[in-house]
Amino acid sequence: MARRRSRTPVVPGANQALDRLKSEVMRREGYAVDPNRPDLVKYEVAKTLGIPLSPGNNGQLSTEQAGKIGGPIGGSMVREMIRIAQEQLAKR
Repeated sequence: MARRRSRTPVVPGANQALDRLKSEVMRREGYAVDPNRPDLVKYEVAKTLGIPLSPGNNGQLSTEQAGKIGGPIGGSMVREMIRIAQEQLAKR
């Protein structure tokens, strides 16, 4: 049985801040991002990679294809969070 991960942030109410971060980071990466719907950037990432992602069921995608879509988004967000944390630590 596949393990299902929760998409609920550990910090209650952090969804909006994470959405703003995603929007800002992916815009800097050169993607067109609707600040009101930053979750839709995955379709633009998929399009640039030639991966047929569409709203709804994408059961035809391989794990590799899904990872290629999520990798640039999550990787960029993690790099930015690390940069912010290092900046805050340096101020101490």
